[in-house]
Amino acid sequence: MEKRLLIIEDDPGLQSQMRWCFDESIQVFVADDRDSALTILRRHEPQVITLDLGLPPDPGGAREGFLLLEDILKLAPATQVIVVTGREDRENAVKAVGLGAADFYQKPLDAEILNFVVERGFRLSALEQENAELNARSNGSGIKGIIGASPQMMNICRTIEKIAPADVTTLIQGETGTGKEVLAHALHDLSLRHDKPFAAINCAAIPENLLESELFGYEKGAFTGATQAKRGKIEMAHGGTLFLDEIGDMPLALQAKLLRFLQERVIERVGGMKPIAVDVRVICATHRDVKTLILEQSFREDLYYRISEITLQVPPLRQREGDAIVLAQALLKDYCRQMQRGNLSFSDEAACAIRHYQWPGNVREMINKIKRATIMCEGKRITSRDLELESPEPTVTGHVLNLRQVRENAEKQAIYQALETAEFNMARAARLLGITRPTLYNLTDKYRIATSAA
Repeated sequence: MEKRLLIIEDDPGLQSQMRWCFDESIQVFVADDRDSALTILRRHEPQVITLDLGLPPDPGGAREGFLLLEDILKLAPATQVIVVTGREDRENAVKAVGLGAADFYQKPLDAEILNFVVERGFRLSALEQENAELNARSNGSGIKGIIGASPQMMNICRTIEKIAPADVTTLIQGETGTGKEVLAHALHDLSLRHDKPFAAINCAAIPENLLESELFGYEKGAFTGATQAKRGKIEMAHGGTLFLDEIGDMPLALQAKLLRFLQERVIERVGGMKPIAVDVRVICATHRDVKTLILEQSFREDLYYRISEITLQVPPLRQREGDAIVLAQALLKDYCRQMQRGNLSFSDEAACAIRHYQWPGNVREMINKIKRATIMCEGKRITSRDLELESPEPTVTGHVLNLRQVRENAEKQAIYQALETAEFNMARAARLLGITRPTLYNLTDKYRIATSAA
């Protein structure tokens, strides 16, 4: 990690002395007033700042320094601010620490001690950054495993946060590959049952004659080969969550037994006579239109009403405005780390292809394409050929739009959307877009986009 230090000092002589206290491993910036300090803070994001409280227009007092400290902690609360004071000004130094400064250093200047204090600031910054990354690996949505910044996915995430503690039976509907199981895990993780088992079963992947015993378990001697009793998925989920994936493919005969369990919360193993009480939360998912299945008489209407106390309709990736590129960047970052490929990035035409492709296989298809491209890419930039995607043709609306114009329009739209989603918090918006905050400031300047709500 590149170390960046901002020295805020209005005395040119002290500026020079402090700058030379640090070796080439630290990139040093210098500011002599509030405005220039805030400009450098926005552009370069220094992890550590040394702040002399006596700044113009009040060099003899501390008022301007305290105002600047407040601005710094508001704009970049993770920044380690070290207040520099005179020996007679210890009271203000203690006050500054109480307001949020990380440390203070008293003049006169001692290069060795100043180096020690600043290096400690960099270590604290690195630890806090590592902790923040571990806690915010949700990449924008605020929920573990869910990546997205579109209004559609934000609504899904807010709904999950509301219903997770409520213990209601939930039906998740959406096309194949949209991440229905990820949402089921999110519901479990945010529920009061998070420390209990999560048991999943795919109703479409198991033959009909085996599905009942997989769900309900069986007793010894229930059928040929049943040499000992075995618990089913429902029992294994006791106290926790049972996830029934592709419930639309469950055979009608088994639907009746599932309905009885949902009504009575009691099961009987195959070949058994003893009722077993089970406490589970049930989450179901399907890519099929259940109401159509009911009309076709292949799904019980009474079961549908039992499993859909709450229904989540997951939009396909092509309908999630701006999420394709956000998701692609997050996946690329993960695979680069896993495969030790350094810092790969998408070429302009690859990014454009990702935005324009319809993604019929949704997130699952994107995972496969990004993983393949990470392996096959020969340079530092992934192309549309690496992704096995066609470059979109320039569109014609009275005149031909070149690829650069298409990219700029898409960038502007994504920036507007990220700012609104993040409520104009620049750090959050940058994370949603998968870029650094200085890059976001450069882009908002380039496109003349306001960085605060009107």
